[in-house]
Amino acid sequence: MHEPFAELAFLLIITSIVGVIAVHLRQPVLIAYILVGILVGPAGFSFVQAHDQIDLLAQIGVAVLLFLVGLKLDLQHVRHIGPVALATGLGQLVFTIVFGFLLILLLGKDWLTALYVAIALTFSSTIIIVKLLTDKRELDALHGRIAVGFLIVQDIAVVLAMMVMSAVRGGDAVVDSSGWVIIASLIARISLTALLMFIVMWYIVPSLVRYVARSQELLLIFAIAWGTFLAALGEWAGFSKEAGAFLAGFLLASTHFRDAISARLTGIRDFLLLFFFINLGAKLDFSVLGAEIGSAVILSLFVLIGNPIIVMAIMGYMGYRKRTGFLAGLTVAQISEFSIVFIVMGISLGHLEQDALGLTTLVGVVTIALSTYMILYSQRLYESLSHWLSLFERTHPFREIAVEQQRLVENDPKIIIFGLGRYGARVLKHLHHHGVGVLGVDFDPEAVRALRHRNMPVRFGDAEDPAFLGSLPFAKVDWIVTTIPEWNANRSLLHALKEAGFNGRIVGLVRDDEHALALQKAGVTRVVNIFQEAADLAADYLAKEIEIQEKTT
Repeated sequence: MHEPFAELAFLLIITSIVGVIAVHLRQPVLIAYILVGILVGPAGFSFVQAHDQIDLLAQIGVAVLLFLVGLKLDLQHVRHIGPVALATGLGQLVFTIVFGFLLILLLGKDWLTALYVAIALTFSSTIIIVKLLTDKRELDALHGRIAVGFLIVQDIAVVLAMMVMSAVRGGDAVVDSSGWVIIASLIARISLTALLMFIVMWYIVPSLVRYVARSQELLLIFAIAWGTFLAALGEWAGFSKEAGAFLAGFLLASTHFRDAISARLTGIRDFLLLFFFINLGAKLDFSVLGAEIGSAVILSLFVLIGNPIIVMAIMGYMGYRKRTGFLAGLTVAQISEFSIVFIVMGISLGHLEQDALGLTTLVGVVTIALSTYMILYSQRLYESLSHWLSLFERTHPFREIAVEQQRLVENDPKIIIFGLGRYGARVLKHLHHHGVGVLGVDFDPEAVRALRHRNMPVRFGDAEDPAFLGSLPFAKVDWIVTTIPEWNANRSLLHALKEAGFNGRIVGLVRDDEHALALQKAGVTRVVNIFQEAADLAADYLAKEIEIQEKTT
């Protein structure tokens, strides 16, 4: 029986079982997905025949992945990439591309394959690194912040590489075309794209997204439609689906709704990428892979050892301690899902043969599996290697000492207010005007827009969405204030806060006794009935005024 629905259902069951084993072994589930693809594909038991349906879902998954990368590259964020993150990111890119290219040439590959694979080896998995650092509660540590900075540099680099390589379509064009013709064509396409992006970003997108955001469900559908449409348009324009999807996200990155869109799309991205990696595993040609094992081992050692060393060398030169450089360096000791996407794109453009995909996938499986344990047990690893790591530390690590001694006023909020109606917005304004670090959150786009026009610190997002809450800066938050009027919404918020690891105090502002009692039972620190408080305040004021009046008469 080869019904596509039944096959996909069976595929999901098998993936769940193998995924549980991967989680038990503390491995990223994408390795489990590739293994499932091998098991159910032609190289395994050939259980699944719905290859066209899986391939379509895989293509949509890649488009959503690149869309989310573009969505996170807000121009304001890019401007604030620290010098150490920029220097480390660029240094690691140059080192890996140059030495990787030479190494791959020595392994007998042609120059174009060597260039593609060398570029692929530079990218580290933002998804895996952020997940591991978050689980270890190291995302806000110094090495975690630096690592996130150079991961952003890598994300920008992967998209630029995709745009450059996809601008030259067809393997013959790379060899036969005049270099000047290729460069002129590339400059013309990028210039036209930049002009169209400027027009769309400033004159079309803001009004369109504000209108769509009135409905949370419509906002999600619009985001997927926008991403896939520009992905198809990018391919039609002579770039690639991946580059088009990235630009779709980038065009929305400066809007107020980026966090809400990102939170809602994360689960969909993970689900669709499952099919990409299953499809990848099913297409692996094991007759070719055998010849690539030696090359894969050499390149894996290059990534596992060479990438961390260059990061430690740059950070040590810039004045950081060996421990900070070592912990940050471990985050680049693997290649990413982008590496495989990049190679797949090269094959679709006619630049590469299938053996490049097999080689890159082998390197990916090895480096992701080993680097995961390296990061999980980074402290033990550091203690074992500490003596030899002194080579990467200055006698006076001036930059890290300056960071430790710095006592600047933090921009991180001390209070987050959920619900920006008349009452919540007024609390936000008063706290902000008194110089208290505060952030407001609401899913009403008009309320958020109005407060932003008054320079209030607000974000658009759904308080019931755990993924969105994960994007909020809880590191220094002491208080959560909720003015949300529905108990069910507050119950979801409290559960999501618990999942996010928030341990501070919570104030609930309610309008009725039943809601107040429910919040008290849920363990909220303080519950305030705003109508009773207002009535009591008014009564006290009137009583005092009458008392004063009676004394004067």
